Amino acid sequence: MTLPATQPHDSSADLHPLIASGNVVVLTGAGCSTESGIPDYRGPGRTGPPRTPILHDAFLRRPEVRQRYWARATLGWARFSAAEPNRAHRAIAALERAGFLAGVITQNVDRLHQRAGSHNVIELHGALAEVHCLDCRALHPRDEVHLRLLEANPSWLGRTTTAAPDGDSELEADLVESFRVVSCRDCGGPLKPNVVFFGGNVAPAIVASSYSLVESASALLVVGSSLQVFSGYRFVRRAHERGLPVAILNQGPTRGDALATLRLDAQAGEVLKMLVDRLGLID
Repeated sequence: MTLPATQPHDSSADLHPLIASGNVVVLTGAGCSTESGIPDYRGPGRTGPPRTPILHDAFLRRPEVRQRYWARATLGWARFSAAEPNRAHRAIAALERAGFLAGVITQNVDRLHQRAGSHNVIELHGALAEVHCLDCRALHPRDEVHLRLLEANPSWLGRTTTAAPDGDSELEADLVESFRVVSCRDCGGPLKPNVVFFGGNVAPAIVASSYSLVESASALLVVGSSLQVFSGYRFVRRAHERGLPVAILNQGPTRGDALATLRLDAQAGEVLKMLVDRLGLID
């Protein structure tokens, strides 16, 4: 006897009642952007030991750390900046347009939410598209700084590298020593991407705005974050403390699983695209 084929479970059906209630806040992490070709730090499929990120204090204090960052990031920027919003970003933007979302809080630094059409986006960790001077605090477009770096290192892009999280790339240490770092056009000070490195603090105003958005919401949906970093986890904890439903859509376990009302272990883009279709929206 031949048994009928079993249809895969549609996780969007589980998520539908929470989203349909409206006024939902979405908290996104790196897993929301992996379909766009941007690697994450902890997601499924990553091999080898955990990658050591750039540390905030080390970047501020040590010129050789800044040289290492800019050498590697100059190789990674072309690939990173060319990434396009994926179906998860487009679905989230469609949900906002339709009035189901109050806003997005993102741990990502790629601005793919905005490029997909989301408007109310809080960037917890800043954005790589901006660079600021550590001395005079002037802001510079990353594309402009990138061109200056290429002028100072004309053959740099000829190297073959492997993409790493947050626009970084793998590069042998001996090559870094030959890289020339550029300075602020206004004052000659050292430049830093306008992002929060590991060990740095999110600006108090950004934290306050995020808390306010969560506290006024009907529910919190986490998409593509393991919540290992406290800067995102604290909002799950706050939502739970206030009795708000918390749904987590992520491949693999998260720090917030014990606080979740609904836990979906699935690919973000697939589930959110099905949810948008279920709601009759156009992404």
